[in-house]
Amino acid sequence: MATGTKSKTSKVVPLTCHGHSRPITHISFSSLSPASVSSSQPQYYLISACKDNNPMLRDGLTGDWIGTFVGHKGAVWSARVSADGSLAATGSADFSAKVWDTFTGEQLHTLQHNHIVRAVAFPALQDRPTSLATGGMEKKLRIWDLTRAGVANGAPAGDECYEVGAGEHGQTIKSIVWSAANPNVLTTACDDKTLRWWDLRSRSAIATHEVDGTIGSCELNSSILDGSANGTLSVAAGKTVYFFDGARPGALLDSKTLDQEIASVAVCGSQRRFVTGSARDTFVRVWDLDSGAEIETRKGHHGPVWTSAFSPDGKLYATGSEDGTIKLWKATSESYGLWK
Repeated sequence: MATGTKSKTSKVVPLTCHGHSRPITHISFSSLSPASVSSSQPQYYLISACKDNNPMLRDGLTGDWIGTFVGHKGAVWSARVSADGSLAATGSADFSAKVWDTFTGEQLHTLQHNHIVRAVAFPALQDRPTSLATGGMEKKLRIWDLTRAGVANGAPAGDECYEVGAGEHGQTIKSIVWSAANPNVLTTACDDKTLRWWDLRSRSAIATHEVDGTIGSCELNSSILDGSANGTLSVAAGKTVYFFDGARPGALLDSKTLDQEIASVAVCGSQRRFVTGSARDTFVRVWDLDSGAEIETRKGHHGPVWTSAFSPDGKLYATGSEDGTIKLWKATSESYGLWK
């Protein structure tokens, strides 16, 4: 079966998304548009963060450029789209996070920080969200209330944001993931090689897990084909990839130790596959989720692959590279999108 999948998909040429001028630091997909769930033409967004200061929004299915959010004055490290696709959030080396209207491109909020913002996250299932989580080199996890007056300008005055777990992050927060199973739970991935699950009601950690290496990526992966919206939390750390239950804080489902350092990982439960990128070469590798065996090696990038993500229906995945390009790879043997 694995051989058949390989022969049908490995010959398919990936779609290459140009437009960025420097290395890609983060990519993520929006949820599937509700109107397109049962459609033969699914609709969803892809957003990319880049060191060229200019995050870009694209049609997730085709990679077609929709617009560029202009306003940051430093490298953008993290970019996400809200569940309903109405808002985008970005975190930058200019000591700010910004919130954007995806339909008009308007900059709605600038949230000032005292250091580089490495991670942003919206509530996983909330339409037109009113909250945003941020973190970075300040070593602080902040929750912002986007309805508060004065959020758009200047440093936080006090009531528009609050800190969770004060003093507990020993180093830079590299990723934040908002639970799809419980809106009161967040996960942070930190440079101190620790994952922490936080309860927003008590503002304290309810679970922790130490990993064996420096964390490269931490993302919630969920597909409508999996039969569950809770998803799987995938983490790349050193030479090991970890898979946690998206509904149970700290619950490790599996881990695989590979033969080289892993910079990024994305998983699709319905396909029983995960993909990785590495800082050591330019390849995208596809693995069997159950056995851990490498199924195929995909070539096309010309630099390390720093970020990867599966589409919300699990039928394609995207990778972002040091070479400044994003590639979309078909993950199904059937016709899909522009692959006819």
